[in-house]
Amino acid sequence: MRESAQRKGALEAILMVASEPVPLKALAFAIDTPEGETLELLRQLQNEYASDSDAPRGFQIREVGGGWRFYSNPHYADVVAGFVTAGTSSRLSQPALETLAVIAYKQPVTRAQIAQIRGVEVDSVVRTLQTRGLVEQIGVAPATGAGLYGTSELFLEKMGMNSLEELAPLAPYLPGDDELEEIEKELP
Repeated sequence: MRESAQRKGALEAILMVASEPVPLKALAFAIDTPEGETLELLRQLQNEYASDSDAPRGFQIREVGGGWRFYSNPHYADVVAGFVTAGTSSRLSQPALETLAVIAYKQPVTRAQIAQIRGVEVDSVVRTLQTRGLVEQIGVAPATGAGLYGTSELFLEKMGMNSLEELAPLAPYLPGDDELEEIEKELP
């Protein structure tokens, strides 16, 4: 029992200093414990934090973006948001949010396709999203040689998701793949 508590403490210490999600394999290696047992310890910690009956803890451990990490408890989202955004203007603009949504839902997608969907020039907005690490070039369109863009691991992490399959359904609002191919053919 004591050894289990030691390993949980070690996991907490590692996750406390991690700047990005830590894969299960790396955690297991760090505490010299098989992955299955490490996963069980992480689940136990999740349950311990969630079962605090007096008041919800301010943090939780979650599996996100291919690894494990401490996150603030959504119960305190308003307080945390107020603290983090006090005096800052690092929020994404409406055009950036729209462009990010197009990329997230239609990836891989070219800048020309994004521009056609949005109806405006998107080069500077895509550069801004790349600079912030939310999108990245993930390939090249075979037919045109244009760069293909997709969301990054940081995007998943910031959105609190493990995969793009967790995105809310939005397909009716964006053109389908057939329509995008037609748009591509019409471009100069």
